[in-house]
Amino acid sequence: MNQHLPTVAIFTTGGTIASRIDPATGAAGAVEAPEDLIQTVPGIDRLANFELHPVAMVPSWNMTPELMWQLAQQIETTLQRPEITAAVVTHGTDSVEETAYLVSLVNSATKPVVFVVAMRNLSETGSDGPRNLSDAIRTAIDPASSARGVLLVVNQTIHDARFVTKTDTVNPHTFESPDFGPAGIIDGFAVRYLHAPARARHLPANRLERRVEIVKAVTGSDGAHIEWLVGRGTKGIVLEGSGAGNVPVTMLPAINDALARGVTVVLTSRCLSGFLSPIYGGASGAGGGFDLTAAGVIPAQHLPSQKARIKLMVALGSGLEDHALRELFAFP
Repeated sequence: MNQHLPTVAIFTTGGTIASRIDPATGAAGAVEAPEDLIQTVPGIDRLANFELHPVAMVPSWNMTPELMWQLAQQIETTLQRPEITAAVVTHGTDSVEETAYLVSLVNSATKPVVFVVAMRNLSETGSDGPRNLSDAIRTAIDPASSARGVLLVVNQTIHDARFVTKTDTVNPHTFESPDFGPAGIIDGFAVRYLHAPARARHLPANRLERRVEIVKAVTGSDGAHIEWLVGRGTKGIVLEGSGAGNVPVTMLPAINDALARGVTVVLTSRCLSGFLSPIYGGASGAGGGFDLTAAGVIPAQHLPSQKARIKLMVALGSGLEDHALRELFAFP
């Protein structure tokens, strides 16, 4: 250990960044142990000292809210130690935006937390994992990263965990932050932020409300799915509507019944960018966002449904109720 270097806690969860092709089957899977993953980056020992925390070895489509919560608690505890400068989390791309967002909601530390992913596994030509990991460590130890909340580093770009989403299935240039843009870039080996840090809000949650589900509204949808969810004890429902935040009128009776039974209902849009604009309603626009919000549905502003679900899980676990929930979802 070099006493003159910062110490970074690295939490590993699996994903493509730690995957290789199995020559016997041809399938890619996470196999790289944390200590071996570090060794894929030449000269990494000149950047920092490392403390390794293997959390899981799963593809990120098998990540669960419970595992995300466990990871968040481990990061929180580790960053309280004065000798730890920052945390870096290796993760799969499919659900990293959900995990990073959950951590951003509950993490109270001002020390940097940087998630890092890869789109090409270690067996592929042009594997991006080693460079991304190097960039993530550089970002984590940069003084300018303090008090910026939770970040994602990929493809020489830095994103705020609150705004980033995956937009392409396999292209390495898949992560974008619609409406907000990237927080910064890795210029060569220099960390360069493009704007001042956005104000974050920490939720002092001591548990996660797991009973929150997403209902996607498409043309002709009725309320059967909502009725079933309410019947099985669901505490929160995220509606993924269309356009500015609208659902078919045939869903309204079930939505109103869910609200009457004390279920929190949050509205999002299937559009990739833009904030909700709940202006449609009335006799000629039944099912529009105006009617939904008037009935008690909470608009989630810019959040996609998968992030709105995470936010509602944390919020309900924090014990927030109607007015406080509305205020929370109005906040970026």
